[in-house]
This record gives sequence, C-alpha cells and structure tokens, in this order.
Amino acid sequence: MRTIAIICSAVVGVSFLSLPAVAQQKTVKSCQEEWRANKDANQAKGITEKAYVTQCRAAGGAAPAAAPAASSTAPKTTAAPAGDQKTAKACRDEWRANKDANQAKGITEKAYVAQCRTGGTVAAPAAPMAPPPAPAKPAAAPAPPPASTMAKPAPTAQTTPTGANQYTTEAQAKIRCISGTVVWANLNSKIYHFSSHKDYGNTKSGAYMCETDATAQGIRAAKNEKHP
Repeated sequence: MRTIAIICSAVVGVSFLSLPAVAQQKTVKSCQEEWRANKDANQAKGITEKAYVTQCRAAGGAAPAAAPAASSTAPKTTAAPAGDQKTAKACRDEWRANKDANQAKGITEKAYVAQCRTGGTVAAPAAPMAPPPAPAKPAAAPAPPPASTMAKPAPTAQTTPTGANQYTTEAQAKIRCISGTVVWANLNSKIYHFSSHKDYGNTKSGAYMCETDATAQGIRAAKNEKHP
C-alpha cells in the first residue's frame, strides 16, 4: 500500500509540473510572427502587437478578443436638423474637392453650397440655346469680265450704203481692199475716219470703204487724225 501511495504522489506531481508548459506552448517570437502575418486585419480591429502576444501566450494560441468598443468619452454627434444637414463650410469643402469638375459643368461654389445645405443635388445649369442660323446670303452675281476681254461689237452703219464700193461691214471692205487701208466714210460730211478714231463705224450715215475708193469719190481724210 505504501508503494502504491508513493507512485500516485509521483504521478500527481508530474502533472502539476507539466501545466505551465501547456499554458505556454508558444514563444513570444511565434506569437509576434502570427500577429505580423495578419497585421492589416489586426490593426483594423485595433489589436496591437503587444496585446496579441500577451493573449497568444496566455491562451496557447487562442484568438485574441475583439477590438474594444469605442471609448465612452468620445464626443457624441448629434443629428443635424432637417433642412440644414450640412454646414456651409462642409459644402464649400465638397465643392472645392471637385472644383475642376464643377467648373466644367458650370456649377458655381455659391450655387453648390445653397443646394448642398438643403440636402438636394446640384444640377448643372442648362446649356444656352444655340442662336438661330443666319439666313443664307444670296449668291453674288458674277463679276463682269474685264473691259479688255469683252468682245467689241463690230460697228455697223446706221443706214445701208448705196454708193459704189461702199460696204455695211468692215469684213466686206477688207476683201476688196486686200492690203489697203479700210476707212469709215461719213457720207453726210464727206470725211472719212481711221479705225483708231471714235467715229469709226459710229456716225449716223456712213460706210466702210477702201481709202483709195473714198478719195476717188471726193471723200477726204479728217485733219486731226493720224494715218495708221
């Protein structure tokens, strides 16, 4: 019986000695590595590395408690009364945060703040109406050709010549004259004019003639004209 009692006492003693080892199965280093492996999640929950290591070693790897609730000393926010949900400063800050976009839409800071404080959304101002199209201008009349390029109508006699070797057209007279000079004979004044004169082919009564034929019929050259 005594031997059995001694053996039982030894077993109980060994059990008590092994309890601290079970409670501290993980080292500080292993707990730190666990915390760092989930650093972002732990920081989001408000669990510091030191707190995690302490809990990890004490619980043998059990997950630490959830992040503590927010301190009761934190200032309490009160709901803004209806119709004035945001302050003018908060609305100005919102407008300035998107200044470029608001200016591109034509939303001014003053309009944004006024609408923001009432809780509505700020709509971009309506685009101005495009002006009506201008009436089409009538097509301009084509410019007349330069005077130098306009065909000069062949002068014609006002009356049909009846004398010998007298012609209505210059071309007829040139056929007869061949290389001679064609003149315009004024049948009333009995004076003939050369082609460079203003009366050539333009008097009321006259005919185209060869200069030699005009002279033979008693028609003389104008005194103020130069022979071509």
